[in-house]
Amino acid sequence: MNIYVGNISYDVTDSQLRESFEEFGSVDTVNIITDRDTGRPKGFAFVEMNDDNEARAAIDKLNGMELEGRTLSVNEAKPRAPRPAGGSRR
Repeated sequence: MNIYVGNISYDVTDSQLRESFEEFGSVDTVNIITDRDTGRPKGFAFVEMNDDNEARAAIDKLNGMELEGRTLSVNEAKPRAPRPAGGSRR
């Protein structure tokens, strides 16, 4: 299951996030989203867990938990909306 983790501190590392989720089971990947221009974290991440039951337990326990002074928003990630064909219009 792909899990969205919002409102994370800009100081949180992949390993800190992984440790929090590994309390509930095996974590496949942790991806803290960064700004492509600056490389700075955007304040949210995605965590992939293979076992849905473990993922649901992690969501239930970690949603609303404080990490590095910020209250996490944790829920099942929604599928990504398709992007229009072509390039961006900047």
